[in-house]
Amino acid sequence: VQLQASGGGLVQAGGSLRLSCAASGIISSINTMTWYRQAPGKQREWVATITERGSTNYADSVKGRFTISRDNAKNTGYLQMNSLKTEDTAVYYCKVVITTSAYWGQGTQVTVSS
Repeated sequence: VQLQASGGGLVQAGGSLRLSCAASGIISSINTMTWYRQAPGKQREWVATITERGSTNYADSVKGRFTISRDNAKNTGYLQMNSLKTEDTAVYYCKVVITTSAYWGQGTQVTVSS
């Protein structure tokens, strides 16, 4: 299984970005898909999770601004990020769980300038 995260970049505060996480080499359906982020000098933190059935959960810091979604037919997940703040600057990672195994993407950099 390989995960390809994309969509990061440089954006001004208040702007938007959409991250994608495309999974390949899968023979079973994805259970959960989760986004994490890691800012410089900080520990990796959980951002949002979406289940196979589409139930979602968000960290308080992004609730109301970020939306996680998935396209099961494409084995792809998304993270729509609106009203970005400078504190959202981090490397964003996607993780998927397939049966009992977890797989991580390589990360995509998001930089929010003031």
